[in-house]
Amino acid sequence: MEVIILSIYGIALIIIFTFSLVQLSLVKAYVRNRKNVDENLQLSDYEEWPIVTVQLPIFNEKYVIERLLDSVVKLDYPLDKLQIQVLDDSIDDTVEITNAKVAEIAKKGFWIDHIHRVDRKGYKAGALADSMDKVEGEFIAIFDSDFLPASNFLKKTVPLFQNKKLGVVQTRWGHINENYSLLTKLQAFGLDAHFTIEQVGRNVSNHFINFNGTAGIWRKKCIEGAGGWHHDTLTEDLDLSYRAQMVGWDFKYLPDLISPAELPVTMSALKSQQFRWMKGGAENFKKNAMAVLKSDKPFNTRLHGLFHLFNSTVFIFIFLISVLSIPILYIKNASDQYALLFNIGSFFIISFFILMAFYWQAYKDTKQKEEQSVFNFLKTFVLFLSFSMGLSFHNSIAVIEGYLGKKSSFVRTPKFNILSDNDTWKGNKYNMKSLNLVTFIEGLLMLYFLFGLGYGVYIGDYGMMPFHGLLLFGYFMVFKKSLSN
Repeated sequence: MEVIILSIYGIALIIIFTFSLVQLSLVKAYVRNRKNVDENLQLSDYEEWPIVTVQLPIFNEKYVIERLLDSVVKLDYPLDKLQIQVLDDSIDDTVEITNAKVAEIAKKGFWIDHIHRVDRKGYKAGALADSMDKVEGEFIAIFDSDFLPASNFLKKTVPLFQNKKLGVVQTRWGHINENYSLLTKLQAFGLDAHFTIEQVGRNVSNHFINFNGTAGIWRKKCIEGAGGWHHDTLTEDLDLSYRAQMVGWDFKYLPDLISPAELPVTMSALKSQQFRWMKGGAENFKKNAMAVLKSDKPFNTRLHGLFHLFNSTVFIFIFLISVLSIPILYIKNASDQYALLFNIGSFFIISFFILMAFYWQAYKDTKQKEEQSVFNFLKTFVLFLSFSMGLSFHNSIAVIEGYLGKKSSFVRTPKFNILSDNDTWKGNKYNMKSLNLVTFIEGLLMLYFLFGLGYGVYIGDYGMMPFHGLLLFGYFMVFKKSLSN
């Protein structure tokens, strides 16, 4: 049994270390190229603006749909070239609210349609696919209901499509409610790293990147040429992104064009979002990994693509080293025969410092100079790391379901129109607590790592205490937040 535990633990450490090396390569690519990323063409280079269709897929968004439409009609673009489609799968009074708002906007001369489906076949991907025959635009911009696109979004992105090989332009997500709570601050911290280091690092290296489901614009021919929207995974955006790039389309990422959005403010909302992203990631690895491996892309690009698709799976290995860390502590102190192995294993702490460098670079380049401080970074990084560990059990279940092929519905992330400290989600009809067996087990895991801390003190081995402390606090945060919202 000791050999089995040590083997699983060692494999998990090696995989996490390998993943951290891939992340380090993205940091290097980002640092080398971040000043040369923005290659927008001059607006005068475009003689005539093409028709653009703006698609707004929604489902039960009564609190934010009017805010979204008010933002979209402010887009700086010729009205006769701007088609707006509200793809509405709602089953509540969002339908009536949207209908009234669309009629009001249409009276002002906008080309806008309210397309309401009576079923949710295929969920968001199904709505996007079903609307393709109604799209008049050469290009399709997509915004989820929680986004507030900048007025210059189209003027900054459409000219880039003069490059006939370009299929997608993706912009960076901003956060309109980052400072609302610790939960939103930690989400913003993690997303900022993805939208700076990862997206830029991959794009400048000509590796696969992904359309993030929103705040981007597609060439219609790219969608059609890649086989259209599929709804056999929960992350249809990632799926179509890879299929499009494998048939030869280029993607462009613009880190300096920010599309602000509302971050989830409750644990139940965050968990539903995380579950969809993690499970969808596993489904896409299962669906597309072999095709990536066999593609004609350079070896380094294929390798990065596999790790990109493998991202969510890393949570399984984080969870494994977490739960096995206490048996490992026992084995370490019960027998000296594995002393060499434990000495070698200590090398893998370098993964922690690589991860710290990854997030430090993102923090430094996304925060205003006056907001930056090493102390604030370290505090936020430690809390983010702890919180991510606390979500590892929940996310691991999502990943395993994805690999097992267990189908589940597309659970939307509820939006509450939270813009300031004075706004509240309490009493909101979409708020649903995530009290279930997973929450109960997260509570038990909190106690398990409390025992791990006590056991370390009891045997006088303090090496694992920082790790168990992070795990204890992470599961405490997740469990407490799950109980309260």
